Amino acid sequence: MAGKRFRPDVKPYEITDEHVYMNRRNFIKQSGTFAALMAGGLLIGPFTKMAWAESHDNKMNFMRNSPYSTNENTNAYQDVTTFNNFYEFGLEKQDPAKSAQEFKSRPWTISIEGLVRKPETIDVDALIRRETLEERIYRLRCVEAWSMVIPWIGFPLAELINQVEPLSQARYVEFVTLHDPVQMPGQRYRILDWPYIEGLRLDEAMNPLTLLVVGLYGKTLPNQNGAPLRLVVPWKYGFKSIKSVVSIRFVREQPATSWNRSAPHEYGFYANVNPNVDHPRWSQQTERRIGELGRKATEMFNGYGEYVADLYKGMDLRKFY
Repeated sequence: MAGKRFRPDVKPYEITDEHVYMNRRNFIKQSGTFAALMAGGLLIGPFTKMAWAESHDNKMNFMRNSPYSTNENTNAYQDVTTFNNFYEFGLEKQDPAKSAQEFKSRPWTISIEGLVRKPETIDVDALIRRETLEERIYRLRCVEAWSMVIPWIGFPLAELINQVEPLSQARYVEFVTLHDPVQMPGQRYRILDWPYIEGLRLDEAMNPLTLLVVGLYGKTLPNQNGAPLRLVVPWKYGFKSIKSVVSIRFVREQPATSWNRSAPHEYGFYANVNPNVDHPRWSQQTERRIGELGRKATEMFNGYGEYVADLYKGMDLRKFY
């Protein structure tokens, strides 16, 4: 990677407190340097070893950072929690924050099944508490038609995969979101064929940047961001990072994923960030980072090529988009 995007030595005190971010823009405007400083960008932070602890304000205590964080500036907490896609709660970017407030994310279990030696159903809180899983803060970039940098709290999916011991026939991992039209009003409409389904090749799922996320910005994951457990795959477009996961299934054949079934000419299975492959309705050569002025060049694999490019060696990425 060029520059100083990733570093293993990010200290907890270097992750800016939420109240500082909420006041930063006013300060910048007053100082006359708003335009210059807004060019700093988006972050998604490293994970830390976490003693599972919640207070009345849902804060999470953590102690150790992940080695995969970027040193770009994170987005404000308000950006991250009020501007996102979660069609189960509405089509507009602001809808999830409004419609998901009464969503019940406890009790919650995740079934792990299919081609594994040790299938099991796990309570989400028991999963988080497992001593074999190290929760860390990852400051990573996520891209849709726009991008943000977010301090995620979670752990590599690979750690869970190793525990359930996939069989040799397992080549893909399928993920399924909760189907509950009573709680998720968007599921009352045929926007997609519910429930939402996504998938990864097993080697993609095993990459240390593929995360199961339980929080952000030092707090438990808000409903609108995919509580209580979601996937984050930072080198792919945002629709791959499925939210509110209830099932993880190991399979032999490539799963039929929701957006690929709905519009296969627009949304391929891989969905790698690739500025050289345009969406049929728009160019993907540039991106707009929330909170910044103007647009910037999109980086191949969203800037994570050092860690993931070998997964696709020899593949035609225009065909396998």
